[in-house]
Amino acid sequence: MNMSHIKSKDTKPEIAVRSFLHSKGFRFRKNDKRYPGKPDIIMPKYKTAVYINGCFWHMHDCKNFVWPKSNTDYWTNKLMNNKSRDLKYYNEMKAKGWKVIVVWECEINEDRLNQLINEIKGE
Repeated sequence: MNMSHIKSKDTKPEIAVRSFLHSKGFRFRKNDKRYPGKPDIIMPKYKTAVYINGCFWHMHDCKNFVWPKSNTDYWTNKLMNNKSRDLKYYNEMKAKGWKVIVVWECEINEDRLNQLINEIKGE
């Protein structure tokens, strides 16, 4: 994998979720620097932050996450730091009264996206 090709925003999973929400009439801001962790989607109307996480980079417990076999010390440190930083950001947002929703890359399908709408609306 060529690391220079990895994007931090406007990834395929993010675009899929944003397109779906927009098509359902939701309006939002993206990657707003004013909030902890620059949530991928921020919806002030619903006081909701949506983080769309890649399974590898955020250590999701699914088949898409596999520990790298080389340079293991570097990767262990990097990925553990990512995970603890995520938790810190989620807790900061919750402390400010925001609802935090995490959508994992491997989950993105029609059922999960419809469930996301219910989570946003609080149903």
